Amino acid sequence: MQSELRKKLLDAFTNNKDEYLSGQAIADLLGCSRTAVWKHMENLRKEGFELEAVRRKGYRIISTAEKVTADEIRFGLKTKTLGKHIYYEETVDSTQKIAHRLSNEEAVEGTIVVAEEQSSGRGRMDRKWYAPKYTGVWLSIILRPNLPPHKAPQLTLIAAVAVVQAIEEVTGLQPEIKWPNDVLLNGKKITGILTEMQSDADRIVSIIMGIGINVNQKPEDYPNELKEVATSLSIEKGEKVSRAELIQVLLLKLENLYTIYLEKGFYPIKLLWEGYAISIGKNIIARTLTGSIEGKALGIKDDGVLIIEDQSGKTHHVYSADIEINS
Repeated sequence: MQSELRKKLLDAFTNNKDEYLSGQAIADLLGCSRTAVWKHMENLRKEGFELEAVRRKGYRIISTAEKVTADEIRFGLKTKTLGKHIYYEETVDSTQKIAHRLSNEEAVEGTIVVAEEQSSGRGRMDRKWYAPKYTGVWLSIILRPNLPPHKAPQLTLIAAVAVVQAIEEVTGLQPEIKWPNDVLLNGKKITGILTEMQSDADRIVSIIMGIGINVNQKPEDYPNELKEVATSLSIEKGEKVSRAELIQVLLLKLENLYTIYLEKGFYPIKLLWEGYAISIGKNIIARTLTGSIEGKALGIKDDGVLIIEDQSGKTHHVYSADIEINS
């Protein structure tokens, strides 16, 4: 009950941003006394919200805290589905593990799991993901598309486009995508995406989409082995970036792209992905588990498979590989 009242309160502030809400209006909305309204405001202050209270005008939120709590994300969130149910923890071993559990417990589509720190975050090919506290976006999203399992890889590409669009809008920076789903800035990794599927034989039961974005790390925060290959938004922009705003914009971009995909298919997403891709048209080396393929990256198929043409003119379809760009 308490969380539902908090949702109503933050939705009201979101819909009346920069305007005052009177104590009586809030009391009527929540169905509580003016004294209870004051307690709600004090709880928001304790969480890090900066509030202004003006006699005969009411309350308004001036700024929020540095954390990415459920309340921080809800204040300003404009989605219809994604992020309407939020599971927040300070420290977790992996947001993916929690999202899998919630999915098995019938969590609704759009439920997100967000944490300030992951101790056992994972990337593609089960690599460890470096996720220090209060610096990045460590997020898992539960989707339940009515699709056959073979279309699941397309959702990873949708996520990559959504991340790029969100970073562009929030920071003005221009990231690029390295196949299949690494997002880069100035050649260094900024984002990792891990999509896992729960399915029956003929349909997807759920997609657990994990997204890790390096936001406010400083150069000295990275271990030596990562300094040459990873960066953060704040390093590239030269100033701190609001993690809560980035999550809000990311969820909105993802929701919009997901809706387009379900209504019109993958082709519009494919065009967007290829427009952001750093490797298309370039000579690359694709290192797979069975060997390396060198040639020109022609594009991707509708299932997200990379198409490479080697020097003899033969085309190769690459399902999983590490990519190195030659030129």
